Amino acid sequence: MVISDRIVIIQDICAGKPAIKGTRISVDFIIELLESNWTFDGILENYPQLEKEDILAVVRYVS
Repeated sequence: MVISDRIVIIQDICAGKPAIKGTRISVDFIIELLESNWTFDGILENYPQLEKEDILAVVRYVS
């Protein structure tokens, strides 16, 4: 299931939880990082497969 152009649900990835398209990084994980005061830049530095638009899509998804 495609939720947005950046967030998908695929049963075999992240146990069917929403994830960033093309990765195994769940929406929940990104939210946990943000709640732990990680900055967008910090997330992007540690997870170079992500783009700023991916994080913004997560924020929009949970809003």
